[in-house]
Amino acid sequence: MATKKTVGLTAPEPPVENLAHTEPLYDLEGLQTDFPTAKELEKFVFDQTGYTLQLKGRSNKFKYETAMAVLNGATPDAVLLGTENPYLDKNDLVPTEPMKPIPPRPLHIRSHVPVTQFQCDTFPHPDPSWSATGQKCSVLFKKYVDNTITYEIMGPIAQRAVGERVNKFGQKVPEKYEWVDARTGEQVMVWPSGEVTPIGTRLKNFMTKMKIGNSTQWETWIDRDFVIGGDAAAALDNPWNI
Repeated sequence: MATKKTVGLTAPEPPVENLAHTEPLYDLEGLQTDFPTAKELEKFVFDQTGYTLQLKGRSNKFKYETAMAVLNGATPDAVLLGTENPYLDKNDLVPTEPMKPIPPRPLHIRSHVPVTQFQCDTFPHPDPSWSATGQKCSVLFKKYVDNTITYEIMGPIAQRAVGERVNKFGQKVPEKYEWVDARTGEQVMVWPSGEVTPIGTRLKNFMTKMKIGNSTQWETWIDRDFVIGGDAAAALDNPWNI
């Protein structure tokens, strides 16, 4: 009589614990050993996470604990975040001078709108070096009800390299950049009394040289005469007085 052969069953082996998921990827000792300065630590955190941390000047305990937390998946507080790439050396940057402030409009016309305006784009640039190359600027003329005439240089605006130095890579770079900014803001050239300012005299002479038939651009487009009766604002807005 045949007998059944039994096969012994063995218990399955317990799964091997994956230490990579139970232990932090980075610890304080490793970071302090490999990155002894805040700059090096900032670069490493940036490479691994994309975050730019501001760690310079902070206590060693705080900065390494912060870096470790971010490297292990924490989101840094907004006050710890920087905006500049940590690999960027400010000493290698070419500084740019700040733009000059634009003067405000003359006080007596701030609440008024012009009755006419004309823009001329053929004025020589006020900067001597740019003017020498034929660069032009745009001047906007405005006339108001009280006979005030103003001018305003609208632009252009550009940067110009100044000086020269050799950076740490042996490359020649400018010492700085400055703005070639011709803008003046709106300025009075003819007062309501008819008095013409010195710059106004020069601008008027320039525009008088530009002929339009038997007249000039100054007379045709800028210093035009207007008949204003009754309510000046209404007369300007509605010539039919409806």
